[in-house]
Amino acid sequence: MAGQLIHNFPHDGVVTINRVILKAGYSIDDLQERVAMLCENVKTFHSDTGFVGGFVALNSGQISNEGSTVGQAVESPLAQREALIVTFWRSFEEHERSHRSETFQPLFREVLALCENGNEEIAYEMLWSGAAYSAQEALAAQEAKRLYAH
Repeated sequence: MAGQLIHNFPHDGVVTINRVILKAGYSIDDLQERVAMLCENVKTFHSDTGFVGGFVALNSGQISNEGSTVGQAVESPLAQREALIVTFWRSFEEHERSHRSETFQPLFREVLALCENGNEEIAYEMLWSGAAYSAQEALAAQEAKRLYAH
């Protein structure tokens, strides 16, 4: 479907976010290996029971001074130590069921073992998502703004 950011994500779907801060002595490679095993398990056993997709993002250390209002920091102190694990689900109930599965729990404990901050997974209701315009669509939108925006 054109304009849809997450393919097959329902309008009333749920987004979950885990924030991971690596303990001293663990590397990004450790995190990637453990999270890859966990994500493969979710894709394999829960793609037909509510899982729609997800991604893992690493704190690069860069802070946008153009998009921040809390000072003019130059670099995040959690660079290369903090990651977000973001998943998309049809419903919160299906998400919870997946986490109770016998195949999930041992892999989840492996990820938690390298977390300095424990884990709090927060579920969010999607309010908006969208993909970028194509170059042609962007030009048409810009022209419409010039002609009709007041």
